[in-house]
Amino acid sequence: MATSQPSGAITEDVDAPVALITGAARGIGAATAVRLAADGWRVAAADICADIDVLRYHLGTRADLDATVAACAERGTEAIGLVADVRDQSQVDHAVLEAVARFGRIDAVVAAAGVITGGDPAWEIDEEVFTTNVDVNLTGVWRTFKAAVPHLLATPRPRHGRLVAIASAAGMRGNPTIADYTVAKHGVVGLVRSLALELGRRGITVNAVAPGSTTTAILDATAELYHLDDVGEFAVHHTIGRNLDPSEIAAGVAWLVSPERDGVTGIVLPVDGGMTI
Repeated sequence: MATSQPSGAITEDVDAPVALITGAARGIGAATAVRLAADGWRVAAADICADIDVLRYHLGTRADLDATVAACAERGTEAIGLVADVRDQSQVDHAVLEAVARFGRIDAVVAAAGVITGGDPAWEIDEEVFTTNVDVNLTGVWRTFKAAVPHLLATPRPRHGRLVAIASAAGMRGNPTIADYTVAKHGVVGLVRSLALELGRRGITVNAVAPGSTTTAILDATAELYHLDDVGEFAVHHTIGRNLDPSEIAAGVAWLVSPERDGVTGIVLPVDGGMTI
């Protein structure tokens, strides 16, 4: 069940918009939480804060999530930490309800929780590994939006509701030995485009950001899958000649959730250093 912890003595601005962000303990999710806090958003930062058995690396911890909340507070905004596993609808529902109970509403949702698995040809991937990947990276996005959309719709018109999913450059093309990850990210793109059609006339935009190789724990794990000694080797796929920083992905999210982006929906915004040119 989701649990929360307030950020501390921050003066609440009840007119400030509220963003719920999953996968917020570290990486792109954490960077997005801090960026939106700096932009004046109140933040509900959610994460599983536990490992998943079939993964070959450690996930973010409660200490990591608390650090994200503290970093948001340093930007002068109110934030809470929520522990929730996006593989469990009841936990996601509870996290959303806690955010609404604390802040009174939700204006934006950023589905950033993600994992990487693979390392084998598609026909040799273990079924539990494949299922876990899809359950987090695709179904977890759907569960998050499923829980949150009714609360976004509860905001009176004119509303500027925002749903943003973190997809991947892998969702724009085929990729060897990570078919499970690639399938899930392609699914995210389809989900975003379908929801954009369903919610367009209701004042809610739905978009995705597709990062290239970004300096996160997931990239470290990916390097192991490809038997690379250094994550810097991924930079060869970027026309800019380097990997991306999570703050650059967060900047793309911040652009999409702005009230000025009412006319932008159903897109996949590549923040990939030119990987998919």
